[in-house]
Amino acid sequence: MKNKELYAIFVGSLLLVGCGSSDKDAAVSDTAPAEADVLIVTEAELAGNPFMQEWDTPYGVPPFAAIENSHYMPAMKKAILELRTEVAAIADNSAEPTFDNTIIAMELAGERLNAVANTFFNITGTELDDELSDLQQQLSPMLSREFDAITLNGPLFARVQTLYEQRDSLGLDEQDARLLELQHRQFIRAGAALDADTKERITEINAELAELTTKFGLNLLAATKGFKLEIVDEEQTAGLSDDFKASVWDEEAGAWVIGLNRSAYETFMTQSENRELREKLFNGYRLRASAGDNDNGPLAIRVAQLRAKRAALMGYESHAHYQLETRMAKTPQGAEDFLLRVWRPGLERAKEELADMQSMVGDEFKISGHDWWHYAEKVRKARYDLDENEMKPFFNLDEVRAGAFGMANRLFGVTFEPVDVEGWNPIVTSYDVKDEDGSHLGLFMMDMYARDSKRGGAWMSTYRDASNINGDNIRPIVTNNLNLSTPPEGEPTLMRFSEVETLFHEFGHGLHGLLTQIDYPTFSGVDGPRDYTEFPAQILEHWASEPEMLAIFARHYATGDVIPTELVERMRVASNFNQGFTTTEYIAASLLDLRWHMLTVDEANALTDARVFEEEVLRGYGLIDEIEPRYRSQYFSHIFAGGYSAGYYAYLWSEILDSDGFAAFKQAENIFDPATAARLKKWVYQSGGLREADELYRNFRGQDPSIEPLLEGRGFKTGTAGDET
Repeated sequence: MKNKELYAIFVGSLLLVGCGSSDKDAAVSDTAPAEADVLIVTEAELAGNPFMQEWDTPYGVPPFAAIENSHYMPAMKKAILELRTEVAAIADNSAEPTFDNTIIAMELAGERLNAVANTFFNITGTELDDELSDLQQQLSPMLSREFDAITLNGPLFARVQTLYEQRDSLGLDEQDARLLELQHRQFIRAGAALDADTKERITEINAELAELTTKFGLNLLAATKGFKLEIVDEEQTAGLSDDFKASVWDEEAGAWVIGLNRSAYETFMTQSENRELREKLFNGYRLRASAGDNDNGPLAIRVAQLRAKRAALMGYESHAHYQLETRMAKTPQGAEDFLLRVWRPGLERAKEELADMQSMVGDEFKISGHDWWHYAEKVRKARYDLDENEMKPFFNLDEVRAGAFGMANRLFGVTFEPVDVEGWNPIVTSYDVKDEDGSHLGLFMMDMYARDSKRGGAWMSTYRDASNINGDNIRPIVTNNLNLSTPPEGEPTLMRFSEVETLFHEFGHGLHGLLTQIDYPTFSGVDGPRDYTEFPAQILEHWASEPEMLAIFARHYATGDVIPTELVERMRVASNFNQGFTTTEYIAASLLDLRWHMLTVDEANALTDARVFEEEVLRGYGLIDEIEPRYRSQYFSHIFAGGYSAGYYAYLWSEILDSDGFAAFKQAENIFDPATAARLKKWVYQSGGLREADELYRNFRGQDPSIEPLLEGRGFKTGTAGDET
């Protein structure tokens, strides 16, 4: 997601409030910073620091080659001091509050801090080393306290409150009114209206959460990097494709080395014929950060306890109640009821899939979790004559990326021109993005490959958000990150189809950030509640599997031949294969997330063992032993080191929207229907958080979403046609 949300990833649930950020989960004190927060930085420390200079770089990207680790702390201190001065000038202004001297002034505050922090948190996600890791642990609580000093600032809140009460008489246009509404909401939800003692306790909780969630992420990265499955006997590579073997061969080690990045993990678990090695990798993956110095279990418990306590201080039953108040699901019960509606048919399908695999192996052994990927692929091949290795040669990264760009051009009229821009790593590719009228929309930078210094998964972020305050027309710098296996030099990057879908997904987030036409950073680009913001990403996944699109980008890397029609048809017929497993592992993690964050203070304080709690929750919902939740608690970074606490269900909720939304194109009998695409561009990709999410969706679709396309898309025929949520 964008860098507002990178603060959530690296500073726990904290996201910037004001100062050009939005939808935040943080707080601050009425008083001046504590003695420990007194910052001193000398001119000598700042001499030659790139963050103190104007960046004479293409598109204003950070001068990556010039930035050294030692530059971050002095620059951060200087930027924080500048922010303090700016905030004090607003809060202590003797003039009556106006929209310009309060709301706009807050939106403009912290420009240097945004530049430093955005760069730092992006770099720690892709190029982390021990020095940056130490800095991260120092800076996270520092920033938490600093933003707590803003949103709990009494005089500042009083000015915002005055304007909010006068909002109907201020003559504001729609964007101005929305900015005032969201800033006021952020203050209220941060605790600005609470008494001084409660604010102080919230500040302490936020600071501790910042430390704990940062530690959680660092533990996970260390545990992930610390596991390697090394194979020296070629007989033990039976089943592995030549391209995969080449991608994991380590010349220095003289072995095939498989780590825990998701791409390599899934490929090995699917292809390897060696059951013992599959079990070793399976356990390495699921037991990460569950013992020793990197044990995240106690951290998860403490984070849950603090979040429950903070919610109670703010008057909420639980952290989940607090989080979901402003989201589409509204309540934890609403989210749980929705998940269970899909969980039940998904779990039943998973049991059928398990029976099919057990039938294939007979009495030889009982199917276990480490067998699922491998034997599901065997069943699929036998049933649909579809082999993953048969498909991969048609999914070359270069062609897939060009296909995504072409799709965006046909839908929204945008173009992507390669440009020579120095990135944070030599593998980064950059593109100048232009709208259909030729105007510059932003810079798009893609970092596609896994490495030890890079966190796992796939994500979108920004180095700079869009802003058009006073007509400045600052356009964003948007990034997409994947973790593909690096092929041998000179060889193409061949992708599994699930990785193709991931690329289209993150590209959707990227377009959401690039196409924005909102003036204010607080709600520009990727904005809105969690259970809505996945929609603009997920809807683009539908195009990836459409025959018309496959004919454009699915070309054999060696021959250039378009993917055969009969192979596309086999893919279509098999599209819902293993859907029970996919649905069940995802919803299991979503329910686990909800249960962690539905705990009351007393319930959270009674916890002593994270795994025991996890097992009780999953057993209660009926999860079968052969399926692991997509994320166990100790490596569930989305919720314990990121911004998805009580919100991991959002991907499935957004699937209601993306399935129903894509149905509009199907009903138009044209997946590039101009009228439907124009509404999608205007009301979704360009509108950010201009209005509440349900209104934005209705403006695009012309109706509330139906859950039926989601259920049908997963092959589940439950529910009543026309049911809405």
